[in-house]
Amino acid sequence: MAIDDTGAIRLSTPPPDHEARYRRRARIGDALVVALWLSSAVAVALFLVSGGTARFGSVADAVTSVGIMTGLVGTNLVLAMFILAARVPFIDRAVGHDRAIAVHRALGKPAFYLLLAHGLILLVGYGLASGINPIAEIGPLLAIPDMPLAIVGMALLVVVVVTSLGSVRRRFSYETWHLTHLLSYAAVIASVPHQLSIGSVFSPFSLERAYWLALYVLAFGAILTHRLVEPLASSLRHRLRVGRIETEAPGVVSIYLTGRRLRSLESAGGQFFVWRFWTLGTWWHSHPVSLSALPTDTEMRITVRDLGGGSRSISAVRPGTRVWFEGPYGVFTDAGRTAPRLAIVVAGIGITPVRALLEDSKLRPGEATILLRASTLDDTFLWGEILQLAERKGVEVTTMIGPRARRGPGWMTQADADRGLTILGLFPDLLESDLYLCGPTPWLDLVEADARAAGIPDHQIHAERFDW
Repeated sequence: MAIDDTGAIRLSTPPPDHEARYRRRARIGDALVVALWLSSAVAVALFLVSGGTARFGSVADAVTSVGIMTGLVGTNLVLAMFILAARVPFIDRAVGHDRAIAVHRALGKPAFYLLLAHGLILLVGYGLASGINPIAEIGPLLAIPDMPLAIVGMALLVVVVVTSLGSVRRRFSYETWHLTHLLSYAAVIASVPHQLSIGSVFSPFSLERAYWLALYVLAFGAILTHRLVEPLASSLRHRLRVGRIETEAPGVVSIYLTGRRLRSLESAGGQFFVWRFWTLGTWWHSHPVSLSALPTDTEMRITVRDLGGGSRSISAVRPGTRVWFEGPYGVFTDAGRTAPRLAIVVAGIGITPVRALLEDSKLRPGEATILLRASTLDDTFLWGEILQLAERKGVEVTTMIGPRARRGPGWMTQADADRGLTILGLFPDLLESDLYLCGPTPWLDLVEADARAAGIPDHQIHAERFDW
């Protein structure tokens, strides 16, 4: 640590554990990517070594074999998507839930196209083999046992893919979209019988059969364990209920939850839980909401803004309401840091994980700088708590209140943009900092783009988006 000519504290070297933790997570992330693609290669290789190479003797056989392989890879990717969405603690700690879901989404279209190609290519291959038009082959295929069920599974998958498109997804509430997305499980289950009765990949006593059964067990086992059994057991163990509700600002409330042995959850500041409030109007809703303060052994706090029907409904729950939960999740925490300094930019309801992150972080004086951004004074809820924590920990805080600029950096106020303020002006040590961003997605995207243009490496940007 050193003091420059202006009296500011400078950190000459990064805390040693930050670099080591980043490299360890990077290695695990790389290994997960390799495992993902290796699993698809294994699926194809097992098909080829189990007699698939002998199925290229004619054009019809070659086309049919290609159709089978596209189905294998497509199914493999879907099962990998299930594992990524299962909130497996190992994956969550290694790469973060947000990045795991980003990969999950990125695999969606390729998996869908491969499975669609699987059906179309097989129609062509069967048509070539029987000497009839591929369209005319549909009738005989429907007569094959379990094939109609596979077509139903494909139809369900189409519904899931279409409703997952960004332009379509925004038309639904989170709850409706989530329930629709569960159809993907039914789609895969519906396809299993036709693999057993038609496909050769499940031939008895084969390596293929062992591989695919293991993959199905792993995918569905992860979902059942981490999305159902563990949350149920944890909810029963900790006995959460709504204790009290306090209004923070118009449309913003803090919900205090009481329970027992809550510190044993080992949640870190910046993490979120998925909450389910057991009332007639909300029991079927699941709400991903960050903690807005570190829990005590008997109390947790979340802060919710009225952003639609779901958040509005939980803002009105009564004290005593039983609460079930999943989590904690996410790496928007002090453990995600890789650089010697810390820069935080936050707006709106994004204040909630940042407030808990600041409370939990072990900071030296001068190590961190925070920019609090709001459009109006009504949006400055929890700012007082941030300022108190910042004063106690020696953190510099800058505030920025006003509508977004129409000229210059669109995430600032117009007055700040007109006077030439830049992100490097706000954070002179940005390139030596981890940048934590949280707030509305369109605004956050502008901040992130500005930071990247200033030269900060991607691995030093940690963004928590409130979308799905």
